[in-house]
Amino acid sequence: MIDFEYLSKDAVYLDSACQTLRPQPVIDALNQYYTEHNSCGERVKYEWGRITDEKVEKTREKLLKYVKKSPRHYFVSFTLNTTYGLNLLLSQINTKKAGIKHIATSDIEHNSPFLSSISCAKKNNLPRKVITRNPDGSLPIDDIPEKTLVVVNCASNIDGRLLLNIKDVVKHVHKTGGYIIIDAAQAMAHSSEILYGVEPDAICFSAHKMYAPSLGGMIIRKDFAKLIDTTFIGGGMVDDVNKETYLLSKDNPEHLYTQFEAGLQAWGEIVALGAALDWLNDLTKKDHENLEELSAELFEFLASKEKLHLVNEKPATTMSLYVDKKEIGYDSHVLGAALADEGIMVRTGYFCVHYYLDHVKNFPPLLRFSLGYHTRPEDVEKVKEALANF
Repeated sequence: MIDFEYLSKDAVYLDSACQTLRPQPVIDALNQYYTEHNSCGERVKYEWGRITDEKVEKTREKLLKYVKKSPRHYFVSFTLNTTYGLNLLLSQINTKKAGIKHIATSDIEHNSPFLSSISCAKKNNLPRKVITRNPDGSLPIDDIPEKTLVVVNCASNIDGRLLLNIKDVVKHVHKTGGYIIIDAAQAMAHSSEILYGVEPDAICFSAHKMYAPSLGGMIIRKDFAKLIDTTFIGGGMVDDVNKETYLLSKDNPEHLYTQFEAGLQAWGEIVALGAALDWLNDLTKKDHENLEELSAELFEFLASKEKLHLVNEKPATTMSLYVDKKEIGYDSHVLGAALADEGIMVRTGYFCVHYYLDHVKNFPPLLRFSLGYHTRPEDVEKVKEALANF
């Protein structure tokens, strides 16, 4: 693609599930912040600050539109990343006020929701349930107890499988007196439509996985935010402070987002996220088709190789496999290093999904290919050439 012209012909970047490459308009937007209106948002009266405030507010609006959520019911707060956002919510939620009796997550979760759900359950002395996801990514609804706080992904960072029954899951959780937080880190760039028409209580995501700078965000239901006891507090969150008391800015309906934005924010990154959203919205049908076709081509090739044990059951932008050390004499880490020597950049290991991959499936270390809109046909060809002998 034209917006990735800086990418060398010899560089095959296939680690988008970790962080996507940034298209030139996003890089330009970040540079523009630093060179044309570098300023502290919501704190200054000079012109640079006004420009920053305007662009930051626009990014909040764009995010809600991107996932089709109404500003009447939701607001946006920015964080460091998905992990940070999940921890902000799970460490501060008043489970007694919410009437929560159980904490639940699923077996294929990234450590972000998996570990934070452990911490939340222990802190609140609540039982925690790990639900086994179906092979297609759906969640068995009957396995969700009443009055449960559910924390699950809607797209896996192992093989891209989606929470196909997300609408039914959200309805069931709410109908039975529970709440649901969605980890959308892997969905925002390539599968954001899965979030359309559903109303989870919060959505956590990482901008650096959606062609934007390193940043995180949360899209939160206003009524759910009332269940959060704000204890992580700092500048930018208060309207007044006395010796022993303070007045939180979130008490103003127009400043609800400040509830989770302690201290100075990453203003330039937020502005550049707005540019990334514009870029994603401007992608053509052909851009989407090209990514789907390249993913399918790579999947078919990997599935045809007897010594490459593919985890995916179907094509996705994210695909994982492992090799048997007894069979070929080395593991996926060595294979990943060999690919790196050919200029092919992939991820190896357990991808922060230790429980499922290591302890449930007992897989050896894996190797993951994750494509993006920058991926070129010649990139896939280079992978096929490198792995031809398998």
